[in-house]
Amino acid sequence: MDNSSGVGVLDKAVLVLGSLEEGPASLATLVERSGLARPTAHRLAVALEHHGLVARDAAGRFTLGPRLSQLASTAGEDRLLSVAQPVLVRLRDTTGESTQLFRRRGSVRLCVAAAERSSGLRDTVPVGSVLPMTAGSGAQVLLAWEDMEEVADLVEEARFPVTSLTAIRKRGWASSVAEREAGVASVSAPVFGPDNRVVAAVSVSGPIERLTRQPGRVHAPSVLAAGAALSRALGWRPAATARTS
Repeated sequence: MDNSSGVGVLDKAVLVLGSLEEGPASLATLVERSGLARPTAHRLAVALEHHGLVARDAAGRFTLGPRLSQLASTAGEDRLLSVAQPVLVRLRDTTGESTQLFRRRGSVRLCVAAAERSSGLRDTVPVGSVLPMTAGSGAQVLLAWEDMEEVADLVEEARFPVTSLTAIRKRGWASSVAEREAGVASVSAPVFGPDNRVVAAVSVSGPIERLTRQPGRVHAPSVLAAGAALSRALGWRPAATARTS
């Protein structure tokens, strides 16, 4: 089958990127894998490197670049937002509490979707709200699967102990009681992307008198099911994720 797009330079650039899917490659290996002439392979690899689509490892070999991950993450975020609302509404109706979806943005977390309880006492977190990464079950989930060395500053300032993050990875969910705000409890679970990285946290929150001081006992199964539904929509496969890692 002819895979040519009719734009020769683009087709050759795709050949270079496809060759690097097999792993890091020296110029000689890149030429062998792609079938391109050495000057052409080198020129395209360097041009792609300029745009972040190709990078080099410590040995100087060509590898896929960080820009590809950034583009994939953005595409995944769009996909997540397109499927989030029905899941959040179902979680709200199941639990009777307000539900939210958070994404980490450096040292804060952003509410990117929500379904509010229609009446009565509730925890209102409007879409666009910026909350800390140092308190609340959503923050715990977004940190628990990160490299601890990379988030050491946040963990040091957190209102929860670092040891709790290991327990969260093992059981798969987090809870908080009056940690972010007096009188409010919450339960959160991770949303995994296709690469098994946590890309968001789905949460249920409300007054302590309804969620109790052990909110996980009440709502963890429902929140875990919502997290799994969103993860599957992004292409995640449960068997591929080791929660205890």
